[in-house]
Amino acid sequence: MKNKLKFLTKQSLDKKIKTKWFKGVNILLLVLFVLIMNIDRVIAVFGGDFENQITVYVKDDVNIYDSFAPAFEEVAGSLGEAKNFKLEKTEEDIESLKSSLENEKEKIVVHILPDEQNYMKAQIFSYDEVGTITTQLISMSVNSVKSSVAASASGLSNEQILALTSPVEIETILTNPDVENKEGQDIVAAGVMLVFILPCFFLIIMLVQMIGAEVNDEKSTRSMEIIISNVPPKVHFLSKIFASTAFVVLQGLLLVLYGGIALIVRNVLGGAGLAAVSGEVTGQLGEILSLVKDTGVFSLLLQGLPIILVLFILSFIAYAIVAGVLASMTTSIEDFQQLQTPIMLIILVGYYLAIMAVQFDGSLFIEIASYIPMLSFLVSPVLFMLGQISIWQMLLSTGIMTVFTWFIFRYGLRIYKVGILNYSSSKLWKKMFKSLKQK
Repeated sequence: MKNKLKFLTKQSLDKKIKTKWFKGVNILLLVLFVLIMNIDRVIAVFGGDFENQITVYVKDDVNIYDSFAPAFEEVAGSLGEAKNFKLEKTEEDIESLKSSLENEKEKIVVHILPDEQNYMKAQIFSYDEVGTITTQLISMSVNSVKSSVAASASGLSNEQILALTSPVEIETILTNPDVENKEGQDIVAAGVMLVFILPCFFLIIMLVQMIGAEVNDEKSTRSMEIIISNVPPKVHFLSKIFASTAFVVLQGLLLVLYGGIALIVRNVLGGAGLAAVSGEVTGQLGEILSLVKDTGVFSLLLQGLPIILVLFILSFIAYAIVAGVLASMTTSIEDFQQLQTPIMLIILVGYYLAIMAVQFDGSLFIEIASYIPMLSFLVSPVLFMLGQISIWQMLLSTGIMTVFTWFIFRYGLRIYKVGILNYSSSKLWKKMFKSLKQK
């Protein structure tokens, strides 16, 4: 029996992997990963301006450029826009500057001039529309300098002006040490878990549709009768489960590989030589790991990763069992697509609960959801990473999922034995419930 199970599993897996569509789809996925990782450069090829630096020429009639330039750089740096702007002082007359703007999209002129009521005002000249970020940068910088000028005009000393214009330092001190750095942890945990959740969401959908198509294909070609005459239904059922689970795990590992290749390609296109790419990638990964470690999420991830992986594998198997049982009772792929709708709704519920877990902090509802089979593999790991449940509660979710998987396999096999040789859609549910009573 073991040899038959191994043979059927290998045959089913080969049928999925050794095909042109599998190779074609994975080549397309690799290309998409590279394109998405380098989307800014792709857009730049078609006329985008991600890499173009805007030169800001400052015509200063108030003699405050020495204060304006540092203020502008500080504000731009705080918004992560410092590399996108270059500031230059100019003594040209304003009419010449306006004339030089023709067809210059990466050039603007800021004219700072005196104002009797408000100390100063500014005019922005540009050939094309000025972006919101650029306008805000200039506005914030001018207002910052204006405060200094107003304070100086009032007769205050330099120390008093500095104290008046410097930003207020606000420090948040938490008296509960268990929630220290909670905001950063929430952000990083959500980002880390989305790396796991989103691929698993699509892999589950792929698994369900793949089993349905394969079982219905064997039934429609009548090859099912030949297979079942040589192997027990249980062996056939297990081969479908193992092959489909192995396939989605392999596909998941390939997605991780494609992400790494896309990161390497981005560094190569960014101007780094091939010899420097390894160091660049290592440095970027080091920065990410350092950020994750600072929030305490890294230690949680290491503690819970084995349980999370087991929970994922169990969930793949459980969804494969349910999909196989439903597919066995249908006579065409169209019928199966109607029956798989509840499965898709369950996956969607789990997905949305996972991405909104932060909003349910402390809620009994979300904690109960983390124990529900078919949902727990999406919800439970996220709650654990957010610190809303303990590792023992995640172990409990895994235990419940294990029992549930065994239960649906035991009773699902009874339906499968009857369904795989059923070619009639009449009285479908009656046959299904009747088969559950048989041993």
